[in-house]
Amino acid sequence: MRAGSNPVTDVSVERPRMTPAPKRYPLYHVVLLDDDDHTYEYVTHMLQSLFGVSEEAAYQLAAEVDASGRAAVATTTREDAEFKQEQIHGFGRDWRLPRSAGSMSCVVEPAPTE
Repeated sequence: MRAGSNPVTDVSVERPRMTPAPKRYPLYHVVLLDDDDHTYEYVTHMLQSLFGVSEEAAYQLAAEVDASGRAAVATTTREDAEFKQEQIHGFGRDWRLPRSAGSMSCVVEPAPTE
């Protein structure tokens, strides 16, 4: 220790390096579109199967699609949103309705930034 030095005030402080904030990927909505070719049972079953939501949450989403013509069923990265869109489009027809010719429609849209 040097003569005349103060061990309390002569401490070398290493400043932490500033790391840049992690880059956030833009988010996208998976939007389910209404039609008359699928029953509530089909929609709730599909939502439970593909998104793992409860029966109540699936029914509420189905009611929103029916009432407003569309509902965002997931918000995620673009890659995941496109994967979910493919799953919805591949889910198949509603066997409960003879006129049902295929799966439901959905679109992927950019989510508004906050």
